[in-house]
Amino acid sequence: MAGKLRAREIMTGGVRCIGAHESLQDAAKMMRDLEVGALPICGDNNRLMGMITDRDIVITCCAEGVDPAKVQAGSLGGELHWIDANADANEVLQTMESHHIKRLPVIDVDGGHRLVGMITEQNLAKNLSDRQIAEFATRVYATA
Repeated sequence: MAGKLRAREIMTGGVRCIGAHESLQDAAKMMRDLEVGALPICGDNNRLMGMITDRDIVITCCAEGVDPAKVQAGSLGGELHWIDANADANEVLQTMESHHIKRLPVIDVDGGHRLVGMITEQNLAKNLSDRQIAEFATRVYATA
């Protein structure tokens, strides 16, 4: 089943980015309004340059007593992993499992290298077999 599906068929489209120069406070408000726990960070060229989670904001900003209105979202980008929209579901699983990530941006490489969607655990649960989901959960949540 997984090998037949493409990332673009699994993903949620219409993903919104937080601008790299926008504040963490803006990012937190956007997450609240969109009811999501993570946002892609896009640069001035509207290209993907990172991801930020609600946990990133809490741990690196709020817990340190830093005003989230004074920190740019782009400063917390971290390591970035993404998948081509034409990649098959096995590649999606392998990328998410090998990097222990629960959200994966989808890029249309042939369409100007633009962000076109996001794959989450919920997308996997809707599109993959129970066995594949169990293997994913074991690999992503396993501790060393």
